[in-house]
Amino acid sequence: MDYIPGIAHPGDETPEAWCFAFVQRDLLLPDEDALAPTGGFLLRALQGAAQARHYLGRLGGRDAWVLALPEAPPGWRATPLRAALVALGANERAPLAALAGRAAQLLEWDRSHRFCGVCATPTELQPGERARRCPACGHTAYPRLSPAMMALVWRPGGLLLARAPHYQGNMYSALAGFVEAGESLEDCLHREVAEEVGVTVTDLRYFGSQSWPFPHSLMVAYTARWTGGDIVPQEGEIADARWFPLDALPTIPQPLSIAGHLIRDTVARMRASGQPG
Repeated sequence: MDYIPGIAHPGDETPEAWCFAFVQRDLLLPDEDALAPTGGFLLRALQGAAQARHYLGRLGGRDAWVLALPEAPPGWRATPLRAALVALGANERAPLAALAGRAAQLLEWDRSHRFCGVCATPTELQPGERARRCPACGHTAYPRLSPAMMALVWRPGGLLLARAPHYQGNMYSALAGFVEAGESLEDCLHREVAEEVGVTVTDLRYFGSQSWPFPHSLMVAYTARWTGGDIVPQEGEIADARWFPLDALPTIPQPLSIAGHLIRDTVARMRASGQPG
């Protein structure tokens, strides 16, 4: 489905509409397993109770809205965002997951910028742009974005994967960390790899990026070739890190996340090049 971003509704309502309704950080999903367009009736029924309402644009030719509600209405269940994205993220539903993530970030920005960060005056939404402006001092707040690098370190025949203390089960993934002020993405990658596992890398190759609404990250993924150093997990940040042969990988993230694609695509590329497992 094609997505056309929008800020102000163009005026001609579509017969059906996508409605991404949230109760705090939880996305509302229908009790029945039906993820068809919710229809204008749901939007009209809920908009009076909405604590916030924003237009998102059009997905597949249908208007898309995000609402913040105080509670879930009958027939709907509040679902933690990560679980909801998994439910929406398969095949033809993937565009819904992407737009739900955008909707969640927009509501979080709206909620956290109701008052000016400079003088504490209540802010106002601005027509024609995604911004909240302070009428007293003029400070303007736009949706926040926090860039984070992701590094999949490799050497012939194996990948360096790590497990953070908060990971569920026995899942391992690539290394990741937020970019600090004054850093380039490449500087961040070298620093995070050295801090988290104590090794050095070279041959940085850009893989791709993904918006990640927890709460407002932009994941930028690279592969990097190991050049030296023994693995020393960073205390408090890394529960375990080790080299895994290509044919004996642990549990890795689902394809919903860019980490899942990064690991799977890198394994396929290394195998295609004839590297041993």
